[in-house]
Amino acid sequence: MKDFFTGELVRLSAFDPEEIAKAYVNWTRDSELQRLFGSEASALRSAKSEISFFEKMVKEDNPANHFFSIRKLDDNRLLGDINLDVINEWGSRDAFVGLGIGDRNDWGKGYGTDAMKIMLHFAFTELNLRRVTLTVFEYNPRAIRSYEKVGFQHEGRLRKILLRDGKRWDMLYMGILAEEWKERNHG
Repeated sequence: MKDFFTGELVRLSAFDPEEIAKAYVNWTRDSELQRLFGSEASALRSAKSEISFFEKMVKEDNPANHFFSIRKLDDNRLLGDINLDVINEWGSRDAFVGLGIGDRNDWGKGYGTDAMKIMLHFAFTELNLRRVTLTVFEYNPRAIRSYEKVGFQHEGRLRKILLRDGKRWDMLYMGILAEEWKERNHG
């Protein structure tokens, strides 16, 4: 049997706050990446402050949430991270997913798509979730295409919510239901 956390191009590994923090310090020197990752103003942070942030996030977060590092299969290099924030584990069984590939040299190579496939398999078969949702900014067409490839559907948008470079942008909501995922992968 194939390792549950291994895809075609990447594998998910345990989330190490210190390792990911040091990587983020380098990755977020790229202002385009900062704009893809979040809506806050671009800022440079020290490794020490990032380590503190990630350690606190993992320690204080709901134990039903899941954080993973994304590693390239052939050389085990850290590519980014992915997390699944379970909203209501026993009731509605919904979660939000977040994904980031840090180095622009690794963008557009299918690593994020592969990592998302692994995470959806985990969400729907191991955690028995009903729905996985994400948000993405409309100015990130590469990510939108990647999410569509694995089955996410457009569900809504917050119009003109973000101001970047003097222009207003929408934030898109995309989601996939367990039955849609099962139909695509086991149909």
